[in-house]
Amino acid sequence: MKKELHIFFTALLFYTRIPCPATIDHHPDYLNKASRYFPVIGWIVGSIAYIVFCFSTFLFSNEIAVVLSMIAGILVTGAFHEDGFADVCDGFGGGWTKEKILLIMKDSAIGAFGAIGVVLLFLLKFQSLIQLIRINQNSNFGIWNFNIGILLLFITAHSLSRLAAVSIVFTHEYSREDATSKSKPIAQNYTWKEVLGAFFFGLIPLLVLSCFQWQLFLAVIPVFVTRYFLARYFQKWIGGYTGDCLGATQQVCEVVFYLSVIALWKFI
Repeated sequence: MKKELHIFFTALLFYTRIPCPATIDHHPDYLNKASRYFPVIGWIVGSIAYIVFCFSTFLFSNEIAVVLSMIAGILVTGAFHEDGFADVCDGFGGGWTKEKILLIMKDSAIGAFGAIGVVLLFLLKFQSLIQLIRINQNSNFGIWNFNIGILLLFITAHSLSRLAAVSIVFTHEYSREDATSKSKPIAQNYTWKEVLGAFFFGLIPLLVLSCFQWQLFLAVIPVFVTRYFLARYFQKWIGGYTGDCLGATQQVCEVVFYLSVIALWKFI
């Protein structure tokens, strides 16, 4: 149990800005095992985003509350995944060879592709959340009330998208030949415990959500179809993935989940 707590706190330290015990560091062995708890980080980030949204609605409109919840999620993770998405937009938008793409993605400066990509991503995420909130407010499904619905949607979106991202580690090779990326240790090796743990924690919130409306479980299909094509695209151009690719996958799959739920709701 003590070792598992250490692994969990390693994941929390690596993926968020939440303070952890002083004994926790970025030890490669624990970082490898921490991938099993990546979706759990989604539980935490989604819950914090929901709490900020919930309290904000007492003072502001739903639109402002959604923006504040998005800001909370960014602050908790230190824009870890958003930064990866921007780097991927810049790298694959401006590079035409593996070497050029990787070089651009290592550059800390954001370019036109990255800036435009992040703006459009945030707009789509904002509009999707607003529409989902309106759907929940108009829902008449017994236990499926406003608070439960929004909480589950936040947690499921963050956990499922993180599962989609980390699953690429299990099926593809790390692209960089050096150790310049801080994500390198995670990609060195993994066992069945990491695979089983990631899928268990990643799918549990979706299963709970599906208990209220079983059709919503179908949202897993477009999420993993998106994951498949993203991984295939990364493989084609750079021969694998980088930490930025995982961050971009998480962000894109989160939005795809929101859009999938909106589309599925038309048939419920």
